[in-house]
Amino acid sequence: MSRKNSFAETQMNFLADDEAPAQPLPAGRLPSYITEHRRRLRERFMVGGADALPDYELLELLLFRALPRKDVKPVARMLLETFGSFAAVVSAPPEILRKVKGIGDETITDLKIVEAVAHRLARSRAMHRNVISSWDALLDYCHTCMAHRQTEQFRVLFLDRKNVLIADEEQGRGTVDHVPVYPREVVKRALELNASALILVHNHPSGDPTPSQADITMTQQVQAAAEVLGLTLHDHLVIGHEREVSFRAEGYL
Repeated sequence: MSRKNSFAETQMNFLADDEAPAQPLPAGRLPSYITEHRRRLRERFMVGGADALPDYELLELLLFRALPRKDVKPVARMLLETFGSFAAVVSAPPEILRKVKGIGDETITDLKIVEAVAHRLARSRAMHRNVISSWDALLDYCHTCMAHRQTEQFRVLFLDRKNVLIADEEQGRGTVDHVPVYPREVVKRALELNASALILVHNHPSGDPTPSQADITMTQQVQAAAEVLGLTLHDHLVIGHEREVSFRAEGYL
C-alpha cells in the first residue's frame, strides 16, 4: 500500500484524461470507453506496477472484480473521500464500509482480502528474524497492521534469547482512546512461550503517536513485572498514522 500519493494529489487526478467519465451505465454490456479504461489501467499496472498508479486508480483496479457491471470511478472517489487514503479504505471495519453507497458484501470481502494479504506479507518479513537487524521490517509490519485501525489495539512481540521474533499476539482491544492492559498477563504469557524479551506495541487511532501518561505508567508496570522474572522489555512502540514513537528512543525506558 503506497504512501507516496497524498489525498490532495488523488483528488487532482480524478479528472485525468485516461479516466472514464462519471455517469450511469446503460443496461447490458459495458460501454466501450469503460472497457478501454479498464484495459489501459490493467496494462499500466502490469508494466509499471503499483507505483505507476495513484491510489484512486489502484482502488479502481480492485473494484473491477467486485463491481464488474458498474463504473467504479464514483465508488473509488467516495471511498477515498470518506476514509482519506487507500490504506484507510482497506483497513476500515466492514460495518463502516457498508455505509458507503455502492459498497456491498462482495466489495467488502475483496477489500478485507487485500488487507489480510498485506498483513500476511508484512508479518512474513518480520517473523523468525532478529528484530534488531530487521527493525525496519518490524516497523513496516506494525504500521501495516495497526496504523489505520479505528480502535486501540495492544500487541506483544515475544523474542527468544537471540532476539528472534517467535510470537506476535494481540493482548487486548479497546475504544478509540483506551485499551485495558494487564502486566501480569503479559509476563505470564512470555513465560509460557519461553520468551526472553518483549516489545510492546499499540496504536493511537487519532493518528498522533505521542504517549499519554497512562501509556507511560502501564509501560513502567510491565517493565517492573518483567524484571522480577528476568525478562527484558526492549521497547514500547506507539503507532500513529504516519510515524511511530519508540519509548526507548525517547528515553522512557
